[in-house]
Amino acid sequence: MEIRRICNYINGEWKESESKETRDVINPATGEVLAKVPMSTREEVNKIVEVAQNAFWEWRTTPPLERARLMLKLRDMLEKEQDDVAKVLTMEHGKTFREAWLEIERAIENIEVASGVCSLMMGHLLEDVARGIDEYAVRQPLGVFASLNPFNFPVMIPFWSLPYAVATGNTVVVKSSSQVPITLERVFGIIDKVGFPKGVINLVNGSAEVGDALMENPYVKGISFVGSTPVGKYVYKKSSEYGKRVQVQAGAKNFGILMPDAVLERVVPNIVASAFDCSGQRCLALACILVVGEDMYRRTTEAIVEAAKKIKVGYGLDKDTDMGPVISAQAKKNIEQWIEKGVKEGAKLLLDGRGIKVEGYPGGFWVGPTILGECRRDMEVVNEEIFGPVLCILKIKDLNEGLDIINSNQYGNAATIYTTSGAAAREFKYRARCGNLGINIGVAAPMAFFHFGGSKNSFFGDLHAQGRDAFEFFTDAVVVVERWF
Repeated sequence: MEIRRICNYINGEWKESESKETRDVINPATGEVLAKVPMSTREEVNKIVEVAQNAFWEWRTTPPLERARLMLKLRDMLEKEQDDVAKVLTMEHGKTFREAWLEIERAIENIEVASGVCSLMMGHLLEDVARGIDEYAVRQPLGVFASLNPFNFPVMIPFWSLPYAVATGNTVVVKSSSQVPITLERVFGIIDKVGFPKGVINLVNGSAEVGDALMENPYVKGISFVGSTPVGKYVYKKSSEYGKRVQVQAGAKNFGILMPDAVLERVVPNIVASAFDCSGQRCLALACILVVGEDMYRRTTEAIVEAAKKIKVGYGLDKDTDMGPVISAQAKKNIEQWIEKGVKEGAKLLLDGRGIKVEGYPGGFWVGPTILGECRRDMEVVNEEIFGPVLCILKIKDLNEGLDIINSNQYGNAATIYTTSGAAAREFKYRARCGNLGINIGVAAPMAFFHFGGSKNSFFGDLHAQGRDAFEFFTDAVVVVERWF
């Protein structure tokens, strides 16, 4: 049986790439090859950008209310096909159907917020700044934007950029992750039916060469990137050198402080879900728990291990599955190497997820929940991003030590505190140097109407994804000083 090739979406049409080079798209639960994704050429990318540039002026002059209505139509159509898209996402990515469905829900929320463009893009005016002179500020679209996306949220993360760029009057070229292009192809099948003018929204598949071509193209005015810190630094530097606006949401190592007054029966389920949902493959995953006090450490460790043992690992479309596979054989290998490294560094292996078997799926990339106890702050496994279902537990003496560990880490994506003390929570939120803070919430994921925070090596740029930041990133603030004779 011939395996189909994924297509690019250019100027309102599906087109096969001219490139002969492809990569396999693999179901991580079965090992089955689902499709082949082309590695589009630099020449193709430049043609796509030219299409988007040609579509810009007509779209830029389309009234914001008309643009908003098309966004709302997209919202309705995506919601109607949410179950089907979630199934495709689960097959391609490996996450559970519930996780896939909720991911699409977050994409829908971003469309809804972007549809508020008429209010959120509005300028302001002051009469008589001088005699007979008025002055006002307006926000204007810039042109073509590029959206470079990772594998872990194939629907949600492109919608951190796409709806805001388009609603504000820009055109966009979206690059899929070559590991999970099928889901975005399915979503673009919905976009194709909405009625956007040709060339406004485009999709290209390919390797890092596609990203380089987009960063170097003079018509591209801005780059929105989500991915690892090493690649993020490269994207930020290169895009800046080419005069682009750029926002880079990068890697993470997220810590949670567990105070002695926390209510364990409420806290433990949240910790376990925060660490192991999506197989730990998310930038907001809770990677390390810092437990205050000997007694609390002992009780917490026992409770977390017992809860994690109950997690059922399996195919995401099976109804009783709690956690799916990791994305690839290479990811599995990397995670298992991190586990071994943690043990060699002196951590105690309280729960080992290596070597698990899932009945009926011998070809899957399985790593079960893994817990490393008796960790120390100087361990690499504590300080570096693993991006898998591995939780480190450390014993600390007090809140100050926990905050010092958080603030001295190179990343600043997220941190949380579990406590019943308002004073402790207040001190935490004032002193923790991270962009997304949780109080009794393990995954402090901002809603679409708030920006997605991040600092230190977790973010590069000035304006973040989502919320008001997104409207500002995709527009230019223009001041007009006006006098009539």
